[in-house]
Amino acid sequence: MVLQRMRATSYLRRTVSDPFSRRRTTMPYTLGLSSQPKDLYKKLIMTGNSLSIIEDEPIPVFTFQSDIFAIFEILTSQFNILLIFAPFGMLSYYLNWGPLATFWLNFIALIPLANLLGILTEELALHTGEVIGGLLNATFGNAVEMILTVQGIRAGLFTVVQGTLLGSILSNLLLILGMAFFAGGLFHHVQKFNEKGASFSTSLLMLSCMAITIPTIVAQVHQSQYSTLMISRLTALLLSFTYVLFLFFQLYTHINLFREEDLSVLDGNNFYGRRIECPSISWQIGVILILISTTLISLLSEYLVESISGFVCEWGFSENFIGVILLPLVGNAAEHMTAVSVAIKNKVDLTMGVAVGSSTQIALFVVPFSVLAGWVLGQPMTLSFTPVSAMILMLANLIVIGIVQDGESNWFEGSLLIISYCIVAVVYWYV
Repeated sequence: MVLQRMRATSYLRRTVSDPFSRRRTTMPYTLGLSSQPKDLYKKLIMTGNSLSIIEDEPIPVFTFQSDIFAIFEILTSQFNILLIFAPFGMLSYYLNWGPLATFWLNFIALIPLANLLGILTEELALHTGEVIGGLLNATFGNAVEMILTVQGIRAGLFTVVQGTLLGSILSNLLLILGMAFFAGGLFHHVQKFNEKGASFSTSLLMLSCMAITIPTIVAQVHQSQYSTLMISRLTALLLSFTYVLFLFFQLYTHINLFREEDLSVLDGNNFYGRRIECPSISWQIGVILILISTTLISLLSEYLVESISGFVCEWGFSENFIGVILLPLVGNAAEHMTAVSVAIKNKVDLTMGVAVGSSTQIALFVVPFSVLAGWVLGQPMTLSFTPVSAMILMLANLIVIGIVQDGESNWFEGSLLIISYCIVAVVYWYV
């Protein structure tokens, strides 16, 4: 699902994140079928060698002026207008405007920063190729969740950290996927997607459910904090190793299983070839901007986390509701728009890459990262969630498996997922 998420990010970059002034374009390569049979091109794409038949591939030339113009386009996009809240978020912290202002200003500012980091990561990935790009996306695609996790662990807010990770998985599986299926179903009677890729991701999610449920049961039965802590840390190492194996499986040994959307370009009566997207900024500028964005996210996340305790005491919100429902919106707001946009255009494989793929990355990468980060920081962060949280996660996975197993979706299935998420929100409002 890493590949699909990269392509969905690229789609967002060319549409929703475009500047007001003009639309970004990609370079179409028309591969005529007059001299070669259509099956040959299918074979070339499936083997990953389709680019070899393009003789004159343009090499983009970057200058200081072109980089400045590209940066201006990225920063003036429709979504990144919300970046104006970033300085106000900093001022609210240093001028003591109160926990309410500090929380909401930094909350809003982190949403476009997460989107900006995703765009810059995709820009840098265009310089490296598909495999390295997939690794970059796997690392920086969940940077906001990782930074919030570290800040929360340092502050000792383990409930908020666990809730944020759980909420990120649930919002992707239930809310984002449900909204995409519902919106796509309104425009298309039935939508089909690659059930093989969905099956891989849901199987990995079930593994992560087991990894969370077992320490939770152990903590409830044996009441031994040391045993729960060691089980969690060893399980986190095994989950991290599983994620590395999955990346190797998806990006190297079985990459063809996740290329079905490339064949969709070849299906039908019209054939227009593949689109090769070129980066708009140099890799040096991309690295610098990623470092700046990550630094800003770290600062604003720290201010946000420090305001949570005062926000809870002053306004009566529970830490569970803030962690499970509110904070996941920071990193998933852009993905909401991406999933709905591509679903309406009947690109459901990209929707699955955004929703299910993101959940897989969080469950197998960020969740064990939180335990290992707590180990490094000397904090007893474990995989022992509350029994209610473990049960909700398991039931959510079962619902998604039941819906995606046939490789088809419609608006009614989307409404079921949305209603399921609303039930979860009601539970955490009162728990």
